[in-house]
Amino acid sequence: MSIQWKGVFPAVTTKLNPDFSLDLDALRQGLERLIANGVGGVVMMGMVGENAQLSPDEKLTVLRTAVETVRGRVPVISGVAETGTARAAAFAQEAAKIGVNGLMVFPGLTYKSDNRETVAFYRTVAEATALPILLYNNPRGYGVDLTPDVVAELLEAPTIVAIKEESYDTTRVTDLITRFGDRLAVVCGVDDLILESAALGVTAWVSGMANAVPKASVDLLRLAAEGDFVRARKLYAALTPLFHLDTVVKLVQHIKLAEHLITGSAETVKPPRLDLAGAERERTIAITKQTLADLSALGY
Repeated sequence: MSIQWKGVFPAVTTKLNPDFSLDLDALRQGLERLIANGVGGVVMMGMVGENAQLSPDEKLTVLRTAVETVRGRVPVISGVAETGTARAAAFAQEAAKIGVNGLMVFPGLTYKSDNRETVAFYRTVAEATALPILLYNNPRGYGVDLTPDVVAELLEAPTIVAIKEESYDTTRVTDLITRFGDRLAVVCGVDDLILESAALGVTAWVSGMANAVPKASVDLLRLAAEGDFVRARKLYAALTPLFHLDTVVKLVQHIKLAEHLITGSAETVKPPRLDLAGAERERTIAITKQTLADLSALGY
């Protein structure tokens, strides 16, 4: 299946039991809900999927479950988040064997590589697999910035075809689109910058909070793509307080709690993360409930 890089690609939460083991039934149910609400694809084990906290066997189990559940209805993209180049390349190969359609490749974790090292890392992973690669650019989170100059070097690898842009700088979106055109799909990676990014030409969005509000998220991007910014701004205004929670350190906890309030799925996260508590938890509950009320007023 080719990936069109259009629509909402939720960074799917990894559902867990109280003992932190995988809840595969809940994972399947969550995927079915996302597909039913019109997502363009699913990203398994991004940051929101707690990739770095899962064991190697758990990661492969998540991918097998996703591929078996989705059954080709939308593309399945696997996160690749490893500390070493060889491990990243090996995991990319294992993911390909399972049948995923693409890879979202993080920079090497824990080490802030310079540009030469970053290029070597991504080229090695790209050479290990024929799958299309979505670069993950999150300099705030990982200390490595895939600038347009670095991207130009990376695009010498034909399987590197897209970038999840999460520098929080919308001028970067324009710079990438202007410089690389159709050679590179620029994908929004920040929930509370999606309308701005869409106005600049982005047609795909890897979203955290789409786990909680998939239909509204799909409609928001569709309205923007159609140029209906009057309606899109109204919907965006209702969603933005919730979307802000996608941009903070505890985004996984906030997203899982919002999803729990809406669908009943467990909010359990893997340590060292802990479930939200006290005033912090109550604030997220209040934001989620207000968002649902505001969406209801708009017909959701």
